[in-house]
Amino acid sequence: MKSAAQTERINTVIIGGGQAGLSTGYHLSRRNVPFVILEANGRIGDTWRARWDSLRLFTPAKFDGLDGLPFPAPAQSFPTKDEMGNYLEAYAAKFRLPVRTGVRVDRVTKEGNRYLVSAGDRRFDADNVVIAMSSYQEPRVPAFAGELSPGLVQLHSKQYRSPDQLRPGGVLIVGAGNSGAEIAIDVARAGHQTWMSGRATGHLPFRIESVVARVLSPFLFRVIFHRILTVDTPIGRKARPKIIAQGAPLIRQKPKDLAAAGIQQVPRTTGTKGGLPVLADGRVLEVTNVIWCTGFKPGVPWLELPVFEPDGEPRHLRGLVPDEPGLSFVGLHFLYSMSSTMIHGVGRDAERIASAVAARQPAPSPAARLLDTLPAAS
Repeated sequence: MKSAAQTERINTVIIGGGQAGLSTGYHLSRRNVPFVILEANGRIGDTWRARWDSLRLFTPAKFDGLDGLPFPAPAQSFPTKDEMGNYLEAYAAKFRLPVRTGVRVDRVTKEGNRYLVSAGDRRFDADNVVIAMSSYQEPRVPAFAGELSPGLVQLHSKQYRSPDQLRPGGVLIVGAGNSGAEIAIDVARAGHQTWMSGRATGHLPFRIESVVARVLSPFLFRVIFHRILTVDTPIGRKARPKIIAQGAPLIRQKPKDLAAAGIQQVPRTTGTKGGLPVLADGRVLEVTNVIWCTGFKPGVPWLELPVFEPDGEPRHLRGLVPDEPGLSFVGLHFLYSMSSTMIHGVGRDAERIASAVAARQPAPSPAARLLDTLPAAS
């Protein structure tokens, strides 16, 4: 049994030290709310650093800064994943955010009206818990993936780093969203015959590096994604389920880019035959590698509270859980708007959650208010 010395009592525990957690911490610090941020990785920003080598952000640097600190790069440049990781580390240092790295949460329960957060041999007793993690936690792959030949290399996009991980021969990319298109280009350029399987998600009608994009990007990111496609608008509510299920339109790549790279776009992958993948049109692809760009599950099995919908998604209203005061989410896909998982959009959600947390703090006692009015001792 854990001793009392191993239990730390604190107002708020933030789980996750990425952009959502750091942004929430920034806004809590401005409201003088005591908190701690728990980050499973050994270093702030490692979630970004662990992504595939060629990844660059889809938004220019002028949209990649969190509240209080612009991104330190030319406004129209597209930072690498390592530059984003380093920025988050610098952000935490600048605002002296209390991040504890290497602390992986394994259980969140409740006793009375307080939350108990367990992380190995550490225990936190909190008034509030903010789960500040994106929807991209636990890889989702179809059940038939286990029927593929053991001789095939199988990777999820979360595990993919570079073509060096692959066997010689063909590559099937399952999933036609942004991750699938980016990774397909990566492996095709390395000389692999490549197929990309899945429903088309559409694409932006302009190049994000173009002059046209410089004019349209503020409208796209600040107006369309941030203010129009929200849970408060009819068009946003209609678009939300589709965007969550199918992903956003292709941002950097275009169908003609995929074709120019020799990538064949094919129907959905529906099963296996003889250890090889089978497409919806009955074709069997003789590939030696399969990369699953098929999305993620929320990945919070350690949250032992009745706050999940039948599909496994957490139940919330703009991040607040109605029947669990003190429990909230930041960073989920389309939590409030399409920009909720984007660097420039997470701050609005974080500020709202921080305000709700601050409102739950007990009012100071009359004695404490009196002490605040007394002059400081010289």
